[in-house]
Amino acid sequence: MKFICDDAILDLNIQHLYVAGWTGRDEAAVQHHITELAELGVAPPSQVPLYYRVSENLLTQAAEVEVVGETSSGEVEPLLLLQDGQLWLGLASDHTDRELEAYSVAASKQACVKPTAQKLWKFDEVKDHQDQLVLSCDVYEGGEWVSYQAGSLAAIRPLAELLQGADMPDNSAMLCGTLGAKGGVRPAAKYKMRLSDPVLGRSIELRYAVRTLPDVA
Repeated sequence: MKFICDDAILDLNIQHLYVAGWTGRDEAAVQHHITELAELGVAPPSQVPLYYRVSENLLTQAAEVEVVGETSSGEVEPLLLLQDGQLWLGLASDHTDRELEAYSVAASKQACVKPTAQKLWKFDEVKDHQDQLVLSCDVYEGGEWVSYQAGSLAAIRPLAELLQGADMPDNSAMLCGTLGAKGGVRPAAKYKMRLSDPVLGRSIELRYAVRTLPDVA
């Protein structure tokens, strides 16, 4: 998969893909969310954080993705990529089938592709101020863009800690967790996501649309 870093084209051979879940830094808030989901039938995680393994070919840079039915939604997340000992930071969406999530979180992660931005930063350039990086996601609903998620990486466990916990091998990528959704998790027709670095004055953007396929039986 091709990415861009400092105007150079990177051809990264991603062979392993992880989705980190339950990565909030506020442990009490994470436990509250686990309890809420349990009431909806979602099994609690076996450990916190938990690293789900999904197929590496789920990563996509397509401007439009296809999903079955009306129950999936995206989440803005930092993306770590490791190859030849070099670590990069990017932006991705953990698009997930919410109905399937009640049956199996792992299966719900595997059911949808994971859109990713093409632009990357060297992680070493941001590691000392990563808590100041800002994630945001707007969704298109009712004919207008609406703020859906927003907050800094200070709400997520330190990325190096997540990397170590996953014990990621070379040629790997990991989606590192997300923020709470304003107004609750829900489907949307379009997503507009951003990772902003106020210290170095730059950003990474990701946009994609969702095409819904019929859920036939």
